[in-house]
Amino acid sequence: MKLNIRSFNKMLDDNKIQVIFSGPVWADGVDSLAEIMQKCLEFDLFSFNTSQSVFSIFVEQINNILLYSAEKYKKSDEEGKLHELSKGIFILGAEDSTYFMQCGNIVTSKAAEILKSRIDHINSLEKNELRQFYKECLKAENNNSESKGAGLGLIEIARRSSTPIEYELEPHDSKSLYFTMCVTVQQKKME
Repeated sequence: MKLNIRSFNKMLDDNKIQVIFSGPVWADGVDSLAEIMQKCLEFDLFSFNTSQSVFSIFVEQINNILLYSAEKYKKSDEEGKLHELSKGIFILGAEDSTYFMQCGNIVTSKAAEILKSRIDHINSLEKNELRQFYKECLKAENNNSESKGAGLGLIEIARRSSTPIEYELEPHDSKSLYFTMCVTVQQKKME
């Protein structure tokens, strides 16, 4: 099948999308995506703190895909090392004075409940309450060797975001939903 790539590129430009990645992600492969993000942020003329916030949110959104994606694939490489791949999409765009980042992936109904509960609670907190909640969760994670982060990534996203975390859960099939998270960071021009 041949796509009209020029039209697709125009759609990305019209929507102010700077980076889009869709496909498999794996723990060892995140470094390459992170390098692409760092280079993109280096070319923007905004403060170091803004770039750090965007990069941190990117890392946490990719980690959420790794942890929660219901689309998992396992494959061994030539040396016999087993890799687990999670499928998802990530988008970075900038419009006027705001970065926007979206990620999406299929999640199980159970994961959807966890994400909804955590995000709703985090969104109900003020910035100072978020700091306190982060400390409490960090302490709980340190005391639980089975923890996968105790929601620290979502708290970090909320702390660095300029607005509450936006999300959608849309039915995918009888056992799963499609999860989309959207986060914005207000850019601060360098002087």
